[in-house]
Amino acid sequence: MKKYILALDQGTTSSRAIVFDAGGRAVSASQKEFRQIYPQAGWVEHDPDEIWQSQLECALEALRLAGAAGDEVAAIGLTNQRETTIVWSALTGRPIYNAIVWQCRRTAARAEEAASGPLGRLVREKCGVEPDAYFSATKIEWILQNVPGAREAAERGELRFGTVDSWLIWKLTDGREHLMDRTNASRTMLYDIHKFEWCGELLDAFGVPRSMLPEVRPSGAGFGMTAPELFGTAIPIAAAAGDQHAALFGQCCFAPGEAKNTYGTGCFLLMNTGAEAIESKNRLITTLAATEDERPEYALEGSVFVAGAAVQWLRDEMGLISSAAESEPIARSVPDTAGVYLVPAFTGLGAPYWDAYARGTIVGITRGAGRAHIVRAALEGIAYQAADVLRAMEADTGRRLPSLRVDGGASMNAFLMQFQADILNVPVRRPGYAETTALGAAYLAGLNVGMWSGRDELRSMAASMTEFVPSMEQSRREALLDGWRAALGRALR
Repeated sequence: MKKYILALDQGTTSSRAIVFDAGGRAVSASQKEFRQIYPQAGWVEHDPDEIWQSQLECALEALRLAGAAGDEVAAIGLTNQRETTIVWSALTGRPIYNAIVWQCRRTAARAEEAASGPLGRLVREKCGVEPDAYFSATKIEWILQNVPGAREAAERGELRFGTVDSWLIWKLTDGREHLMDRTNASRTMLYDIHKFEWCGELLDAFGVPRSMLPEVRPSGAGFGMTAPELFGTAIPIAAAAGDQHAALFGQCCFAPGEAKNTYGTGCFLLMNTGAEAIESKNRLITTLAATEDERPEYALEGSVFVAGAAVQWLRDEMGLISSAAESEPIARSVPDTAGVYLVPAFTGLGAPYWDAYARGTIVGITRGAGRAHIVRAALEGIAYQAADVLRAMEADTGRRLPSLRVDGGASMNAFLMQFQADILNVPVRRPGYAETTALGAAYLAGLNVGMWSGRDELRSMAASMTEFVPSMEQSRREALLDGWRAALGRALR
């Protein structure tokens, strides 16, 4: 009897696998961190083989912990870090270079050049994005220009490009399938989100041969069968979606105007806009939403590059905390930041600023400022960035959000969630199960194979919410936001 869905959640700093039952409940989970590679300042890479091995190990461990055999798994749902670019040989299946991570700024100058003039207008019109090093196109171009022999191999049709979903599908199917889902394709700066096809003009502009590109399918479509030797039987890969799109689906934000914010390595706020692709006037991204069928749906997105990564920085580089969980009691140990603001622009700033050259900044330090003030300022900096994105989104849509749904690892920090509600002056609602990215991938896969009947059934299974209600006085909110804007001005180029 097929009674489980296996969700593979490949993130920026770790891979995770979660086994869900027919009630949408997590039965078991496994997670493994992998190396972050920093060859130069502003460059970020991953080893594609480490991504694959860590994800496979998590999948096998999660099944073992659930006591589930491969033939009990109805389907696999896949979700992944987006924009991260992998190029590999179609002949050997080996990557020709490390994965260039979405955070990497090595192509910032090229993206800035592309942003001006006709090419920038074409990118905005076709892809719904602001030209930036964040997206895949300039990363592919860099690999073809800088890896010896890459351009020639690409022209011979011997190279394949993919975001992480494509790479994992290739590995899971033993090289039989070269596929990508629409949501990931919409993040490449090469895909026409209105015609649902690769844009020839953009391929030419960035020098990407069409032979490198995967076939694009809706998120809830089939993506092949796993090689039988991996799990003891062939399992259908029934869904794939970029992590933030999967989280929007997992939060059951199915109606236009419903929005969620995911607090992971970065911070990503998406609002469902239904069948309408809203063109942002505030430098937000228009992107495809994950759907279980061919029907296109769109979302507005604001991407904050550094959120949970700021807490990792406090732990790993600064030694101010020993664990992410420790940040909450330390932040609560002081009544405020004593005027300290931390702008975590470690890899530039995303929406709504799009400044690739902004850098992390701490302002307002006095002799009385200490460890706790800096830790608290780092958490508050995450909330300020999210507030800037939300206000831009409200301006674009003309909608005032009644509440904000939240998820991701840092959403478990109650101090941060309360401060987010206070600074937004909007209730923040956190589901009882925070891993909605994996849940969204599971929902999409389960709908595909008939485990669930439709969106109404998914809504009925949704976990209860914890609500954080704003309690800050308006005068204090305005004073804090004034201080944030001043600090932001010092971080911007």
